[in-house]
Amino acid sequence: MNVSTLTIGQIQQGLRAKSFSATEVIQEALRYAAAENPKTNAYLLFSEERALASAAESDRRLAAGADPGPLAGVPLAVKDVIVTRNLRTTCGSKLLQNFIPPYDATAVERLESAGAAVIGKANCDEFAMGSSNENSAYGPVRNPVALDRVPGGSSGGSAAVVAQGTAVASLGSDTGGSIRQPASFCGVVGVTPTYGRVSRYGLVAFASSLDHIGPFARTVKDAAVVLREMAGRDPHDATSANAPVPDYSASCGQDVAGMTIGVPREYFDGLNSETGDQIQKGIQLLQAQGCKVVEVSLPHTPYAIACYYIICTAEASSNLARYDGVRYTSRSSGARSIGDMYNLTRGEGFGAECKRRIMLGTYVLSAGYYDAYYLKAQKVRSLIARDFQQAFESVDALITPVSPFPAFKLGE
Repeated sequence: MNVSTLTIGQIQQGLRAKSFSATEVIQEALRYAAAENPKTNAYLLFSEERALASAAESDRRLAAGADPGPLAGVPLAVKDVIVTRNLRTTCGSKLLQNFIPPYDATAVERLESAGAAVIGKANCDEFAMGSSNENSAYGPVRNPVALDRVPGGSSGGSAAVVAQGTAVASLGSDTGGSIRQPASFCGVVGVTPTYGRVSRYGLVAFASSLDHIGPFARTVKDAAVVLREMAGRDPHDATSANAPVPDYSASCGQDVAGMTIGVPREYFDGLNSETGDQIQKGIQLLQAQGCKVVEVSLPHTPYAIACYYIICTAEASSNLARYDGVRYTSRSSGARSIGDMYNLTRGEGFGAECKRRIMLGTYVLSAGYYDAYYLKAQKVRSLIARDFQQAFESVDALITPVSPFPAFKLGE
């Protein structure tokens, strides 16, 4: 059994054929992850007891002739901004270095109900703020494909554990590319579902109107299986969509001939030649499979980054105000008054990137600038969404680069 190459389907086949038990898979995954982690720093902690208890339950169900679930025996890592009951959740920050959540995120709860075993929490940029995983208070994650390069961020640890082979699947979060970009940098499959498709209950908020939970996996089919199990309406999250959840994996392997694929011209300006060459190969592959490829325009693309940074920092400023030393964060020992406690706790606890975003967000929400920045960014956001709606009137899908360049070096 080579746990570093197993897919979800292969694990299910092996369990049914009694080639191995769920407990054996999880034991091997934990052993391998512990041995490999010093190279990448992708895990912040391991949850051996919890994972083995989940595997034992899967084995018990199999022995009783019951259905153990579609994810039985699957080693799963969870990004450390997604809460896990009785398992430390730090958000990559000193502020939450001792925080033990009393409940599970809905996504985690649903995946464990389907048989998955949470083997550990994955490193990430502090409060999911960053695109290289160098902003974690617990050290950067290294790309397992090239250890001198970043894995991307903020879900760099979640992408790295799948690329390294220490987890079959993992959960990440995406606010402005934090699943898509590390999946690209590490060469694995990452899915950012439509907003509302997966409950955000238990995802520590960065920018509430932009945050998503999504899967990383080794194959498209594996990602589809994980997404199906955690998607759907959740009464704990008013923004979760009340829409039927299809069997995403049923579409895998179907013929794509006749589909119309749009290529947005604005996404290809300034592309690194290596990245551009790879995208062109993908386009040619689609054409060879019978797809019609057409150029489309998303004219408001140049404004997207400015729009994103105004909205996400404004919402971050509001969401991160709760970390003040009063409730569940670490508290500065040097405080002599309540004002000192707020200032010192936040000053010592937050890293530089968090402080930059909080300051920018507070500025754009201030009375004199709210209309000029935040309100205008929300209007531009509507125009960007309209660009996509209009494009999808004539195409079935869009193909774009995730990043204009491949994984860059640590410190670069």
